[in-house]
Amino acid sequence: MRIVYLTHSLRSCWNHGNAHFLRGVLRELIARGHDVQALEPQENWSLSNLLADAGDDGLTPFRTLYPDLSPVTYAPDTPVDELVDGADLVIVHEWNEPTLVAELGRLRAHGSPFHLLFHDTHHRAVSAPEEMQAFDLSGYDGILAFGETLAEVYRRWGWRDRVWVWHEAADTRLFHPPETEGERDGLVWIGNWGDGERTAELEQFLFAPAAAGSLPLDIYGVRYPDEARAMLAGHGARYHGWAPNASAPGIFARHLATVHVPRRYYATILPGIPTIRVFEALACGIPLVSAPWDDTEHLFRPGRDYLTAANGDAMTAHLTALRGDADLRAALVASGLETIRARHTCAHRADELLTIVAALDRKDAA
Repeated sequence: MRIVYLTHSLRSCWNHGNAHFLRGVLRELIARGHDVQALEPQENWSLSNLLADAGDDGLTPFRTLYPDLSPVTYAPDTPVDELVDGADLVIVHEWNEPTLVAELGRLRAHGSPFHLLFHDTHHRAVSAPEEMQAFDLSGYDGILAFGETLAEVYRRWGWRDRVWVWHEAADTRLFHPPETEGERDGLVWIGNWGDGERTAELEQFLFAPAAAGSLPLDIYGVRYPDEARAMLAGHGARYHGWAPNASAPGIFARHLATVHVPRRYYATILPGIPTIRVFEALACGIPLVSAPWDDTEHLFRPGRDYLTAANGDAMTAHLTALRGDADLRAALVASGLETIRARHTCAHRADELLTIVAALDRKDAA
């Protein structure tokens, strides 16, 4: 099958948390013999920021660790039918421009033979619904939503049985425990500051507990304004700036534990969506403690795969216990790895996607 995926960027992971999953699932499909082509616009926000931050060397991890992925860039005036020529399946990420999304839908509506799916991996359907409803998806065969609560939003918008839950997952070819254990120390958090939508939560569940437990804390990510960096410094945290997503396994391998602090929308009106960081941490074999987050879809086993903290004091207690209890750390690592390998790898998501396509084929043949 010829699969075309139109992404904002496959090369750049700068403030682009979906890059890990997209890279992993596309190369899983390639490994199964499918003809997969990723397309990204010549000028895109994530890549421009990566090059400004790290220069061309910032692309070295992608080039080195993903030799089987060769995304093609296209100019803004490229005819849309040329982009998807010969495709059997076209998937369009929600970071694309509305005009491109609409043009692809019109192609499909006018008889183009490929299946066309829209891939939504963000909270804008509830945080900025007017932006998502501005997309003309009338020609699309369906929606891939990265959580059940997001899928339910689309069902209310009329998609009914044409929306499928397609969670993110770990690319276990790259995200796995180190082959040889080295020295581990302190805590690590990999995540972007964003727009201040979880500032209070980060202070309550990460910065203050690390300081209270006298645990060294390393922070990696982008979009940290001056006031955010001042907050980190005030708590004694070490800020390292941007790190390539492909470097995350090595970063995790140097630390005792990490913390999940969900963005407010995923802790409140879109519960059950863990985002990629939980999959990454558990796949890499690092103990994880989560701030309040309701696993409504029962993706994991809270208390076994990771610990949960209802407040800052509980977080401090968990982190202190992890520092002193090697058996507790080992038990969490083993359980988390078991769940990832059984349910949440990019191979599982490739299976799910192919099942969706088979259903669409049967519908067309009926």
